[in-house]
This record gives sequence, structure tokens and C-alpha cells, in this order.
Amino acid sequence: MPAFVLKRLSAMVLILVVLTGVMFVLQSVSSLDPVHAQLGAQASADAVAARRHELGLDLPLTTQFWNYLVAVVQGDFGTSFRTRRPVGTDLLSFVPATLELALAGITIALLLAMLLAFSTTLRWRGAEVLRVVLFTGAAAPMFLLGIVGIIVFYQQLGWLPATGRSSVADLPDGPTGLLTVDGLLAGRLDVVADALQHLVLPATALALGPAVAIGRVLRSSLLTDLESDYARTGRAKGLSSRGVLFKHVLRNCVGSSLAMTGLQLGLMFSGVLVVEQVFAWPGIGQYVAQSIPVADFPAIAGVTLLLGAVYVVINAVVDLLQAAADPRIKV
Repeated sequence: MPAFVLKRLSAMVLILVVLTGVMFVLQSVSSLDPVHAQLGAQASADAVAARRHELGLDLPLTTQFWNYLVAVVQGDFGTSFRTRRPVGTDLLSFVPATLELALAGITIALLLAMLLAFSTTLRWRGAEVLRVVLFTGAAAPMFLLGIVGIIVFYQQLGWLPATGRSSVADLPDGPTGLLTVDGLLAGRLDVVADALQHLVLPATALALGPAVAIGRVLRSSLLTDLESDYARTGRAKGLSSRGVLFKHVLRNCVGSSLAMTGLQLGLMFSGVLVVEQVFAWPGIGQYVAQSIPVADFPAIAGVTLLLGAVYVVINAVVDLLQAAADPRIKV
């Protein structure tokens, strides 16, 4: 285990350093100038030079890169050019909304994946209809799913809200920033119900693609193992196909599904940025989208490093879960 943790930490450091280097190169070749974005096109040359010196943008690129790495190691992600606040403070205020949306998305994705895999493996009634619906949804881009969801369930049926996290005016000031959790802790079921209503459309748009990917892997593993010797032995002893599947086969198939789940979780955090734009969701997607037009490099770099770290951590956790589910896998 210590070797595994050390290996993963080394990989995370290497990935984050490479990501930072790529961002600095892109910053140097980009036509966006953060100084002119802040001061305007009519700013004097002296004002531009003074601001550039203040931000450290007149230093050689390698020096800027090194200074940034040293600051990040010390927990300083810089100050946002746009909000004029520390990027770390900004991320702490925006991340809970994105985390709540991603958790809702992966929960829906796992439920739909299991429903898809079990229904098609055991040939439940309506399985083919479900399969066609999910595959059609997964084939569509996330932004299109979001727009269709808003038109159908908000504009036409009026069942669900279209934008934002909540319609409640006096939200509880909870410790997590997750409205569903803080609402429960405060005993405010109205907040919880309202937050869940706001989560349905964006989380479902986020979940359809991963649900199909995970469901296909799980279904393939189930079908393969149901034809194995131990499954045939189970049926010969009188177990039904459903009993063999849930008592013996399912555990052996969890490992491959976990690997796909980890991959889809990493991709889901990237998809969150798109979904947040469609549903005006106040998370890091909104934060980085507002930062790009003004070349707010510290904010963009902070979000990128955060997503890179999340991706590595998720895959490390998935490796541990695979090893726990299947002792033949060594970490």
C-alpha cells in the first residue's frame, strides 16, 4: 500500500507540473492579453507597463513558471485578475455546487447503468425500449440534451426548474456548501426538495453518456460470466439464472465496471463545465467561463490543476476498490 500511494502521488505531481507547463505555453502564444483586458484598449503604455510589472508578466516565461510552481506548493494559487480575490478562496466558494452536481450525475449514471445491464441480460420487459432511449440520449451532445430537457420539462410541462441551484430565498448557511446536505443538517426539507428538483435536469444530461458506457461494460461482463463453468454449476444445483447472477456472477464483474466508472467520472468533471453553462449552474464551469474572455490566467490555471488532481485521485480510489472487489488484482 505505501508503494501504491507513493506511486500515485508521484504521478499526480508529474501530471500537474505538465498541465501547468502546457498552460504557460498556451498563455505565451495566446492573443489574449490580461492587461489590456483589465485596463481597456485605450490604456496608456505606461499604465500597461506598470500593470504588467505588477502581475509579473514582464518576467521570462521560465521564471513565471517556476514562481507559480513554488507558490502552488505553498498553497497559493495566485489572485484572480477578474474577481481580485485569491483563486483558492474563489474555488472554495464555487466547488461545492460543481461537486453536488457531479455526485448527483454519477448516482443517476450508476442507477441507469445497472438498470440497462440487468434488464438486457435478464431480458426484462421493456429492456429494448430502455436501451434505445439511453443509447439515443448518450449519442447526443450534453448541451443538446440540456436544451431538450429545458424545452420539454420546463417550458412545455412545467415540472422542473431550468436554471440555478435553488429557488428558496433563505438558504441555510451549512458547513458543506451542498444544499441537499446542509438542508438535511438544518432540518429544512423544503431546501432539500427544491435542490433535488434543480438537480434533476443537469444531472441527467450529465449522466446519460456515462450510464451507457458503464452499462455496456457491465452487461458484457455479466453475459461472459453467465456462460462460465461456475455459473453452469450453480444452475445445475438448482439456482435460477437470476440467483446465479446476483449471488455469484455480479461480484466478479464489478472490477471491470469500476474501471469504466473511474474513467467516466474523470470525463464527467470535464462535462460539468458544459452543463453548467446551459443551466446557469453557479459552479467552477461558470467561474472558468467568465475568466477566459478576460485572460484570467490564475483562475484558469487553478481550475485546471483542480480537475487534474481530481482525475488522478478518482482513478487511485477506483484501483483500490477494484483490488477490494477482486483479490487477484494487486495495487
